[in-house]
Amino acid sequence: MALVIKDDNFEAIVAEGKPVVLDFWATWCGPCKQIAPYIEELAEEFKDTVNIGKCDVDDNSELTAQFGVRNIPTVLFIKDGKVMDKQVGATSKAALKEKVEALLK
Repeated sequence: MALVIKDDNFEAIVAEGKPVVLDFWATWCGPCKQIAPYIEELAEEFKDTVNIGKCDVDDNSELTAQFGVRNIPTVLFIKDGKVMDKQVGATSKAALKEKVEALLK
């Protein structure tokens, strides 16, 4: 299951040392709903090596602003505290999985 990442727990999750995949989404966003199952499946597949979570933009304005998120869904791929890659808009599970695997190299 994907983590619930909020303004107040993001730093602690990054501090764990694992790469982080962060999906910025909203309940009213159609494309967000489209990729939500992929995020959940990837969270299960990579649970031992990557922290995969979701951040509701309506409830977490600090984190949304920190990363300059203007369109959703936006999925950030973070390693060592730095954004290594990002995906804006809906995409396939295969495309997301490829980016997650690249974080582990």
